[in-house]
Amino acid sequence: MKGIGGDRLVQVLQSDFFDTDWQALVNHLPGPLLILGNPPWVTNSTLGAMGSSNLPQKVNHDGLSGIDALTGKANFDISECMLRANLGWITDRTGMLAVLCKTAVARKVLRHAWRHGLPIEHAAIRRLDAKLHFDASVDACLLVVQCRPGATPEDCNDYRSLEATVPSAVFGIRDGRMVADVRHYDRWRGLAGGLSGWRSGIKHDCSSVLELVRCDAGYENGLGGKVEVESEAVFPLLKSSDLAHNRSPRKWLIVPHRTLTTSPGDLQRYAPKAWSYLLANADLLDQRGSSIYRGRPRFSIFGVGEYSFAPWKVAISGLYKKLEFVTVSPFEGRPVVLDDTCYFFSCGSEAECHALHELVTSDAAREFWSALVFWDAKRPITAQILNLLDLAALARTLGRESDLTRALAERQSARYTEGARQQLLLT
Repeated sequence: MKGIGGDRLVQVLQSDFFDTDWQALVNHLPGPLLILGNPPWVTNSTLGAMGSSNLPQKVNHDGLSGIDALTGKANFDISECMLRANLGWITDRTGMLAVLCKTAVARKVLRHAWRHGLPIEHAAIRRLDAKLHFDASVDACLLVVQCRPGATPEDCNDYRSLEATVPSAVFGIRDGRMVADVRHYDRWRGLAGGLSGWRSGIKHDCSSVLELVRCDAGYENGLGGKVEVESEAVFPLLKSSDLAHNRSPRKWLIVPHRTLTTSPGDLQRYAPKAWSYLLANADLLDQRGSSIYRGRPRFSIFGVGEYSFAPWKVAISGLYKKLEFVTVSPFEGRPVVLDDTCYFFSCGSEAECHALHELVTSDAAREFWSALVFWDAKRPITAQILNLLDLAALARTLGRESDLTRALAERQSARYTEGARQQLLLT
């Protein structure tokens, strides 16, 4: 194509991104290299559902375990795969990448680049109003990355807009993990522990059958049917919206088994009415689509153990974008259980519960967790993030060491014993 830049030539190629030998093309280009684009904002699963064959070869670059694949972690944005390839083109040369993409994808691409030692000299994301410009309800940005052989920085400036001159935050890699605010993390990194203690609530995936409401005749399920079950099999339930609005339990949950090593079939012995009810609704329970139930006894649930029935808990919603912790006490003489959109720390007494609540609502704890949480994520708060805070170190920092806080710290240091399928609920 003549007429651009005097006697310069421009070559325009059209081809399938995943069938093109990009490296061969790039190797013949003079430097520095500038990559501009707006790759598709869809996932591989979405394209698969549409019947599209324009997909990258399935390679487990991140070393995901089979169980992670079962829970959706292997479902990636097509743009992420393309941007990883783009950065690979300028690994050994000076160049710049400037593309529009989801903000979450930008972070994943940068994390991949930093962990694999790509020579990023400077990185920035500039947020934009995707709804206004593209009618897309998603957090999006302009990702700008400059590469230079030998560069080692692992930080990214986060700007609120395309026009902003000062970043609102700086995120990056610290101690091998991605943090949302490096300044706050550097201040409180002594509180990082990577322990346990915080857990996800119960996962059951059949609310119309297992979640009940009280009525004059006893209970009623989500299908409008009257339900008669033994009290031993039913527990008051809190969900994320209940925690966020500090409400008392409005629903009750049938819990078919108390640990992962027991079977729902035991209901036949101590709660035959509840067992008969599950059998009567087996067609719905058997249709639960999650792969997590495969190979498990019929009517199984997950995220359940002795900790689920602790009389006192400190809990937080995983869906609402705020660090607000709630103390959970027994309700009508029964321990309260939570659903899998919530995270909680089980306590052995009311005094222990209030001691924990004081720790996790302190300014130090809030700043530490705020340094780790990306608030635009689909589920910004996870048990994995909550468990990074070392309660023993926090108590020492705040000068609140006591028998109560030591008991909490000991419980936090106990490792999970439920196996891989249970642990996956922590993320």
